[in-house]
Amino acid sequence: TTRSRKQTKGMAMDQALNSRCEDLKRASGRLRLLAAHDALILLRVSFSAPKLQHTLRASPCSGHLALESLDGQLRACVSDICNTDLSDIQWIQASLPVRNGGLGIRRVSSLAPSAFLASAAGTLDLQAKILLRCNAPPDSAVIEVLAYWSERHNKAGDMVPTGVAAGKQREWDRRSVAEDTSYLQTSLPDRRNQARLLAVSAPHSGDWLHALPISSCGLRLDDEAVRVAVGLRLGAKLCEPHRCPCGEDVDPQGTHGLACRRSAGRTTRHHALNDLVWRALNRADVPAIKEPAGLLRSDGKRPDGLTQIPWQAGRCMTWDVTVTDTLAESYLATTSTVAGSAAEGAASRKELKYETLAATHTFIPLAFETLGPINFKGTVFLNELGRRLSLHTCDPRERAFLFQRLSIAIQRFNSVCIHGSFAQQADLDTDS
Repeated sequence: TTRSRKQTKGMAMDQALNSRCEDLKRASGRLRLLAAHDALILLRVSFSAPKLQHTLRASPCSGHLALESLDGQLRACVSDICNTDLSDIQWIQASLPVRNGGLGIRRVSSLAPSAFLASAAGTLDLQAKILLRCNAPPDSAVIEVLAYWSERHNKAGDMVPTGVAAGKQREWDRRSVAEDTSYLQTSLPDRRNQARLLAVSAPHSGDWLHALPISSCGLRLDDEAVRVAVGLRLGAKLCEPHRCPCGEDVDPQGTHGLACRRSAGRTTRHHALNDLVWRALNRADVPAIKEPAGLLRSDGKRPDGLTQIPWQAGRCMTWDVTVTDTLAESYLATTSTVAGSAAEGAASRKELKYETLAATHTFIPLAFETLGPINFKGTVFLNELGRRLSLHTCDPRERAFLFQRLSIAIQRFNSVCIHGSFAQQADLDTDS
């Protein structure tokens, strides 16, 4: 009887997983017809692991062959949506949570043990009450999956979550994520990739992935911008090797355009970011102006903006925006060891540049990196600005929306800068 019951459960599990495989095949075909930004959001929040969450938590399907098949379909779907060929290493990174530098499209084969063990631990007290008089033996499925989890992640017994933490899937999954992250770090020995992985794992680097693609709010990325954003995040090939109009050679990652002095979009990017900050201040009922004429330095330069009422401690606030390339050769020595170090260096230079204003105003340097990190003082300021926006609009999500708008702007102009490294058609016509 026990054997037949297990066979019945196994058949039901096979049927459920196979059904999900077919559903994903149909969904992937339809997602290809949508804009890349819309399709990527739908795949992450609906058609990938969330679609299988009940099955993963309710059945001991760890190691099932259908999970590997589902992972393969997810990988192909991400490649089609983003128009990017993913290597095995890049797919592992893509399957990490956004906060860990991935795209948040989780591999179900990696998630299955954590989901089932968290579900079993979370309902353990209820099971004990129901089976109080039954003298039931320990659940063999839980023992098997726990052994599978421990062997796969090579963790000692004291590393297994216990108590309240055992009922939280994130606690079990944290070990799996840490192992994948460690594997990525050891598999990327060169400084450029180490700097990239650190930068995209920094706070607010992945805010663009959480933004809903609403065109009227300026939160939609076109298909090419999504391809470039995903490629930069994962270190994928973005273009064929070519020569930039400045005379420098461009490698397949295409990152030269992000730091090229002659690249298109640098000035427009600066104005766009500054405009977002200025508009947010005015929405928070803090009157502000851009490029104030009364704060000229001895060399004629002035900060990007000034509040017309005190911001803090009775002082008006001035700010200045700058964007620096995480992967520039001059920064790799520091960005490959400390995330956001390029932004902090740029912020320090801004403070030195406008040190005369510190006697009369509160100066805030807003330094962004092309891969997402923001300097510490800039982050503190933006958090405070988001808090004031929430007080003014009564919407607690204002802070998140502000960071998303800034992140979207950076990714949009990353695409513009990279395209600026190609010879323009007019130049080709002139040469011919």
